[in-house]
Amino acid sequence: MSADVNPLMVVSPRSRRRKRIGHVMEGISTAAAILAIVVLGIVIFSVARKGLPALSVDFFTKSPAPVFQTGGGIENAIVGTFIMTAMATAIAVPMGVLIAIFNTEFAPPQVAELVRLALNILAGVPTIVIGIFIFGLLVVGNGQSAIAASVGLSIVMLPLIARATEEVLALVPTTLREGGMALGATRARTVVTVILPTAVGGIVTATIVAVARAAGETAPLLFTSAIFANSVTTNVHQAMASIPLTIYVDSESPSVADQHTAWAAALVLMTAVLVTGIIGRALSLRTRRQIERAR
Repeated sequence: MSADVNPLMVVSPRSRRRKRIGHVMEGISTAAAILAIVVLGIVIFSVARKGLPALSVDFFTKSPAPVFQTGGGIENAIVGTFIMTAMATAIAVPMGVLIAIFNTEFAPPQVAELVRLALNILAGVPTIVIGIFIFGLLVVGNGQSAIAASVGLSIVMLPLIARATEEVLALVPTTLREGGMALGATRARTVVTVILPTAVGGIVTATIVAVARAAGETAPLLFTSAIFANSVTTNVHQAMASIPLTIYVDSESPSVADQHTAWAAALVLMTAVLVTGIIGRALSLRTRRQIERAR
C-alpha cells in the first residue's frame, strides 16, 4: 500500500457491509416512523368522520337526554372531567415537583436511584389496579365521589410529573446553583429563587402532558365515579360524569344516537389530548432552548 494513501479512505468488504446494514436499518426506522404517522392519521380520520356529524352547540351545552329520547349533549361529562382533572392536578403537581427537587438537589445517589425506580414502577402499574386500590381505600364505606376519582387520577399523573420535572431540573446549569450559594444563600433558598424559576417552563410542560394522560383515563373512574346522574353537578362528594366514561357507556348502547354521541365525545377528547400534547411539546422545546442559552 502506498504511503500516500489514507487508511481511513480505504473501502474494505467489512466497511461496505456495515454501510449496507446502516442503510437497511435507516430504511426500517424511517418506515416505522411513517407507519406510526399513518396509523395516527387513520385513527384521527376515522373518529372525525364518525364524530363530526354529531357535534353541535347543544352537544356542549346540554346534559344527556332521558332514556328513549334523542338529543342532549355531554355538558355534565365536560364539567366533571374538568373538575376531577383539576383536583388531580392540584394533588399531583406539588407532590411531583417536591419529589423531583428532593431527588436532584438533596437525596444521596442511592436514595435518588431508589425513588426513580419506585416512580418507574408506579408509572407502569395498570390503571385498573390503581382504580381497585382507590376503591378499597376510599370508596368502600363512603361511596363513589369525585374526590376518590381525583386521588386515583393523581396517582396516574404523579410519576409523569416527577420524572419529567427531574429531567428538567437536571438540565439547569450547575453554575447557577454555585452562584446562588456563593452569594450566601442556603441550598433550599437557591432552589426556590434560582432553580425553580429557571425550570418553571419544563414543570408546566410536564403538567400539561400529565393532564392530557389523566383526562383520557377510564379504568380509575370505573371504580370511583361511575354511578352518576345525567345532570351537571359540582359537588365533589358525589360521583361525576366524565368524557371517558361517557364514551365507554354510550359505545355499548344499542341506541344509534348514543353511539353517535360516543363518537363525538371521542373526537372531543382526542382533540383535547392532541392539542395539549402539541402545546406541551412546544413548551418543552422552548424550555430546553432557554436552559441551553443559560449555560
